[in-house]
Amino acid sequence: MSVPPTGYDELDEESQVEVLRPAALEAAHAFGLEVARMEPVLHAYNTTFRVDTADGERFALRVGTNSKSSPANVLAQQAWQEAIATTTDVTVSRPLRTTSGDWFTRAEPEGLGREVLVTAASWLDGDGAREDSGAAWARALGEAMARLHRQASTWTLPAGADLPVFDDPLFGDREILPDAPGLSADERDLVVAGLRRTREAFARLYDGADVVPLHADLHGGNLTWHDGRLAVFDFDDAGLGIPVLDLAITTFYLRRSGAEGAEAALREGYAEVAPLPDVDPADLEALVASRQLLLANDLLGSSTASLRAMADGYVRTTVSRLRHWIATGTFRLDVED
Repeated sequence: MSVPPTGYDELDEESQVEVLRPAALEAAHAFGLEVARMEPVLHAYNTTFRVDTADGERFALRVGTNSKSSPANVLAQQAWQEAIATTTDVTVSRPLRTTSGDWFTRAEPEGLGREVLVTAASWLDGDGAREDSGAAWARALGEAMARLHRQASTWTLPAGADLPVFDDPLFGDREILPDAPGLSADERDLVVAGLRRTREAFARLYDGADVVPLHADLHGGNLTWHDGRLAVFDFDDAGLGIPVLDLAITTFYLRRSGAEGAEAALREGYAEVAPLPDVDPADLEALVASRQLLLANDLLGSSTASLRAMADGYVRTTVSRLRHWIATGTFRLDVED
């Protein structure tokens, strides 16, 4: 079943942002930012404010509204971003420390009823990246992804840091999708079958495999063109996994209409930097399908108003896509109910 709403969950999106704003402003001060202007730019899984400072600088302040990251996870995420920024040519937003030297600060917004972690990073100006932007976009992402994997293979977590292991299609989240409201018995069986098949693929691929830090959310919403280069941000979903999982996650988004040729370009870009993972095509399709299951499961547990409103429709979409994948062996997004 979906998570019962709290008072905050029942607010509209604008009201939810206003509940978070005072805590975000206080957090900005903890990072030593003299705020001249603070505006929300995204209220979805997490909530991001753009902060313009009195001295003309700009930063991204992220409130972990729905984040499942522990303090040890956030320490790892921020430290990894800093290492990427200083040891590779991959463009990432540069994390900011608080005035006391920490990578995050804690806040408990009045009206939310729980503690959240807040991080800050440099602002990346640029044009947004889109999955339907063509082969050049996908090739650049493939190259950047391979460079991230290469760096991650030799990077060591700092003391006190930790990342979850993504060896399950739901990334360790509580399984609520099979009990989604409105599912018929046959549809529930289909969801259960999808979870079983994806778990079998994860078990095969992870058996004896080495895991490395993965971004685990490389799609157009977390990328931008900055100074002529593809830049990566939002490491909140980072975890330990096998490199092909990152490729499968991006492939999921490239299955949208208008992205013809992008999958091949993604693999070609990756292969320019590092050998492509050797994976059975059926297992790759299972990893791609697992993204659908994870997103639907997440929506059912979200507190964000706009995401909660999408949940029922997305569950219907999930059933249709899973039915096609199980029947044909190929996962597609352009499947009608």
